Amino acid sequence: MKTMIFQIDQLVRPNVAALKPYSSARDEFEDFDADMVFIDANENPNETDVNRYPDPQQRKVKEVLAKQQDTDVKNILLGNGSDEVLDLLYRAFCEPASDNVITLPPTYGMYKVLAAINNVENREVLLSPDFQPRVKDILGAADERTKLLFLCSPNNPTGNSFSEDLVAELLEQFAGLVVIDEAYIDFSGRESWLKRLSDYPNLVITQTLSKAYGMAGIRLGICYASEEIIAVLNKIKPPYNVNELTQQRAWKRLLESGKVGVEIGEIKEQKTRLYTELQQVDYVAEVYPSDANFILARVDDAGKRYDQLISQGIVARNRTTQPLCENCLRFTVGTAEENEKLIRVLRELK
Repeated sequence: MKTMIFQIDQLVRPNVAALKPYSSARDEFEDFDADMVFIDANENPNETDVNRYPDPQQRKVKEVLAKQQDTDVKNILLGNGSDEVLDLLYRAFCEPASDNVITLPPTYGMYKVLAAINNVENREVLLSPDFQPRVKDILGAADERTKLLFLCSPNNPTGNSFSEDLVAELLEQFAGLVVIDEAYIDFSGRESWLKRLSDYPNLVITQTLSKAYGMAGIRLGICYASEEIIAVLNKIKPPYNVNELTQQRAWKRLLESGKVGVEIGEIKEQKTRLYTELQQVDYVAEVYPSDANFILARVDDAGKRYDQLISQGIVARNRTTQPLCENCLRFTVGTAEENEKLIRVLRELK
């Protein structure tokens, strides 16, 4: 097996490499807690709790993340949701109307949308019937203009994690950046690829506070990568992309790791119960194992069952239009009470 030699200088768009980033007032003076008179940023001086610009590098949040994840602040970039992080990757490394990326349907739909927004070709390589990456086909689809490969693991909408051996093979042989989307990693029994960050210079990991931390409303996405990759992304990110209220709420929630762990445990227990119950429903043909906080199930008629659930006040997700997901519904694990209602309604449907 030949291991690719990764060279970030050959991946960065030339205009980005030559770019001199904008330097905000808060980049030039960083001691926000100092007893100073701040008249450098044209802010309104009247105190409203948010009259000052936020820290453009979100240092307090990054320091907590770095400690919890046993990594360095220099390996972290924060974004306005993971979608901004993904968009920055496109903008930094993909030349419009020239470069391409590879995605593995069925998968998170924003990869494809962002490719279209940035005028970048999206080459789709279907997962195998057991929802695993087909390494040979992926490498065969790549060429000298292929910059990014997106691996969603645990995968959305299937819920499964990808084989570690297959992912390692791709990291070793794919010449571009391998982006592992770990939005659901906290619900998995598997270890995050963050532990292997120093082993693979082309590895990029995205995580979020939207799922396990229950903070979808504040929009905070996390990117872990080499210091060199993070430096490139910092050059092009908006100066104040993560607002002050988001930073405050994120910092506070991150310090509640014990409470978050309890909530994750409860969700996993409810997932096990829901998985068992779904298998007992006669019109459910297959229930797929899940490392996420949702379960994908194949039913007799997804459209019919979706509408029936809606009529009973339950909104599931119909994934039947996705490749390999014909007549599949995706059920997010709710509270014990919500799951009880779902199970009762599923049993009663004719």
